[in-house]
Amino acid sequence: MTYSMKVVARKAGLTPHAIRVWEKRYGAISPARTTTNRRSYSDEDVRRLILLAKATRAGYSIGRIAQLSTERLASIVRAEEAGAPEPTRDVQANPSSSGSEVQLEEALAAVQSMDAASLERVFARASVTLSLPALFDQLVVPLMVRLGDLWREGKLRVAHEHMATSMVRTILGDLLRGTDAADTAPGIIVAAPAGQAHEIGALMVAATAASEGWRVTYLGPNLPAEEIAGAAEQTHARAVALSIVYPSDDARLPSEIDRLRRYLSDEVALLVGGRSAGTYSATLDASRAVLIPDLPALRIQLERLRALA
Repeated sequence: MTYSMKVVARKAGLTPHAIRVWEKRYGAISPARTTTNRRSYSDEDVRRLILLAKATRAGYSIGRIAQLSTERLASIVRAEEAGAPEPTRDVQANPSSSGSEVQLEEALAAVQSMDAASLERVFARASVTLSLPALFDQLVVPLMVRLGDLWREGKLRVAHEHMATSMVRTILGDLLRGTDAADTAPGIIVAAPAGQAHEIGALMVAATAASEGWRVTYLGPNLPAEEIAGAAEQTHARAVALSIVYPSDDARLPSEIDRLRRYLSDEVALLVGGRSAGTYSATLDASRAVLIPDLPALRIQLERLRALA
């Protein structure tokens, strides 16, 4: 049997991004390639990735175990599961290194030093040691907030923020592509409306909805109401989610939201979140939109909507 990246990621409990980093940077596996140059994974590749994932969650550094034999990895995992870890001189478990607070500080330091390789390693490790909700709530969101604050205080250059944004965009895109919702799953359109150029928030919403089992259509930033409504109708979406980050005083945005609500069917829920969403609360109330303060609230709302479907 051979498996695609999407199937392997699901079996191993890893993100496609983590698997690519482990392959390219650490040489942990060497998958075959199809005639169209897509990765093709064997049963042995899958077993090895599962063992690597379990070992890293137990605190072992991927850099120190990537080259170990599969049998050695299996021995480490068996010992951990039996409650008797067997660290050696060259393979040390360090559970504290997987803490989200440590990873946040490491990510921030990597951005400040413009070290893209180190930032990629932090995200790859976090995508293994943290669940998807924790990855967003404890690393991605706090990092972007901290970077925004430092930029406004004049302590970071625009280039620092752009480097981090580019990396986060790639990781979130991989997470979104790695999901596979059923055709019968409720559909949701995710976008940032016209005038909103920041898309990290929208990507986090899309990946969160996909992880909750929704069939996601991601449209990206700066999209007019007519296009969003058209996509919702064509895909028979149950909900539309908008991300509003900056600016917080766009005079055109209220009319965009009002037009979108008029274009949408009454059965389609309109969910609006993001750092600046609360400043448009009067518009949201008039449009019968649900203000989503954070990702945990989004998960709750998606669960409610799914129960009503």
